[in-house]
Amino acid sequence: MVTYKQQFKFKSNDFINRVYLITGANRGLGRSLSIDLSKAGATVVMLGRDLASLENVYDEITDLGYSEPFLYPFDLEGAGPKDYEDLLTNIESEFGQLDGLIHNAATIGSLMPIEQYDLKVWFSTMQINLNAPFLLTQFLLPALKKSPAAQIIFLSSYVGRFPRAYWGAYSVTKSGIESLSSILAEELEKTEIKVNSIDPMRMKTKMRQIAYPAENADKNPDPSDVSKVILFVLSSEACHDSGDQLTIDVLSD
Repeated sequence: MVTYKQQFKFKSNDFINRVYLITGANRGLGRSLSIDLSKAGATVVMLGRDLASLENVYDEITDLGYSEPFLYPFDLEGAGPKDYEDLLTNIESEFGQLDGLIHNAATIGSLMPIEQYDLKVWFSTMQINLNAPFLLTQFLLPALKKSPAAQIIFLSSYVGRFPRAYWGAYSVTKSGIESLSSILAEELEKTEIKVNSIDPMRMKTKMRQIAYPAENADKNPDPSDVSKVILFVLSSEACHDSGDQLTIDVLSD
């Protein structure tokens, strides 16, 4: 495992003319990553189910004068193979290649014993958190292989690496994400694509508030603090290899 505890500087041209797709780009860490990557000069394909909130982030980015993002409304829970094929076609026709794929979107499902777990919530969580990242990666690999140095990032969790009681489908999907990341890293070791998982740890997000309602959220880092470290992880200055489990611990600064 590799732990990043602070923000590092990266070369000013690391993200110029590069294209990154971010799922769940309309809020939380996805929003912060969209803003920071656009600020650094990248073109961000902002994927999300809610067009209105995507447009809000789009306006925020363009009002700041950063690189114009590309909005792509997409329902990870309900999308089928044709939707993924169309996504690949649109990315290749618009940009020619994809330099980074960041699997950020997730749902927490329900925190309850397996014995009582609601089946609809289980399958929905599996679809959004695990099946969709698999499908996105499989369908977008042709565009990623056209990049001279592409990266696939899977956002993981502590309970994916060390499962806990009552975390149910969320923990199972994040454990699956760790396995998927490791498998892909080995299968793509002879390509120019690096694959890693990242545990961003505690952040001031809606999902964190659902999981820990009694917690003082003001003590948690803002997603923008974590996002800036992820940009370093994506940069040419980062020291990790493909297949690493990365952790971002900004609280240790």
